[in-house]
Amino acid sequence: MNQEYSYTTQYTLDKSHFSECYDESAVVDSSIKAYRKAIIFAVVGTALMLTNINGYASWFLIALSALEALSVKFRKPWWLMRQMMSKAANNEVTLTLNESGISNDSFYVQGTILWQDIVESTETEQGFLFKLPKSVSYLSKRSLDKEAIAFVLNKTKDIQAPQAKANL
Repeated sequence: MNQEYSYTTQYTLDKSHFSECYDESAVVDSSIKAYRKAIIFAVVGTALMLTNINGYASWFLIALSALEALSVKFRKPWWLMRQMMSKAANNEVTLTLNESGISNDSFYVQGTILWQDIVESTETEQGFLFKLPKSVSYLSKRSLDKEAIAFVLNKTKDIQAPQAKANL
């Protein structure tokens, strides 16, 4: 008798989980291009100050450029702080993997990713990145056992990242 695979586990949306999600999924741009808005605000603010048009507006733009530069420099701590302030932080999540997809269920958020909706799949060192038509989702391996990891790999083997296919 052939039974459908189903795996259910629970984990907490704590700071270490959010930190792992950021580390595995965020694309960090540390080039000068990331500071473009801060530079533009600083230049416009300085130009306003030199022309004596509006002192308040010029100092506001200069302060805004400093804030923007800090938000680029400290992107991860800023993102982690916002996640930890959310209603979902420190709550228990029930994760279910089955033949139809991946389901997350908590008091505040319920979501399902169907296997056929995944456009691209990438295995990272600590989890899986799933690109959907309008978003990207991350699934951590630390809440999965070996059988569940093998199941996810089997379900996503045909939808690997284009780079992985090019390397074959």
